[in-house]
Amino acid sequence: MEFEILYFLQGLHQPLLDRLMVGITSLGNGGWFWIALTVLFLCLPKYRRCGITMAVALVLNFLICNVAVKNLAARERPCWIDPSVELLIPVPKDFSFPSGHSSVSFAAAGAIFLYHKREGIAALVLAALIAFSRLYLFVHFPTDVLGGILTGVFCAAAAFYLTGAVEKKKQKKRGCE
Repeated sequence: MEFEILYFLQGLHQPLLDRLMVGITSLGNGGWFWIALTVLFLCLPKYRRCGITMAVALVLNFLICNVAVKNLAARERPCWIDPSVELLIPVPKDFSFPSGHSSVSFAAAGAIFLYHKREGIAALVLAALIAFSRLYLFVHFPTDVLGGILTGVFCAAAAFYLTGAVEKKKQKKRGCE
């Protein structure tokens, strides 16, 4: 069934959409866009607390998604299984599950949403577009993307909880002095 979805998406290809999806997916390459946004948030007083949470979420996501689960699951990518589909991007070398692009995007966007709803909605829309681009480009199965989204959301929530707990502990310690 997953291949049916991917083959259906292959039927949607057209030059403008192809360029758009390649551009969108590039924002998730190595998490560079989300890392840069995290650094920017860390530099802005209004967004600093959110930036700290984003940084924690990104580190958690890297450890869970890229270091642990991808290598444990060792799932082949659709483009490895069916190399007859012409790719618009280089063939990825790492395993497929969960989608790193999806997980890093939802980890950062989820963290933003927890602090700044309006900006967070925009970030979540971008994260969803990045996740969709991975299907459109035939480099992930739908369950890879879903797994990435869930991993990212988990990392955002865990980071929000952890940074909040550390902040409460600091405030409590300051109150005792």
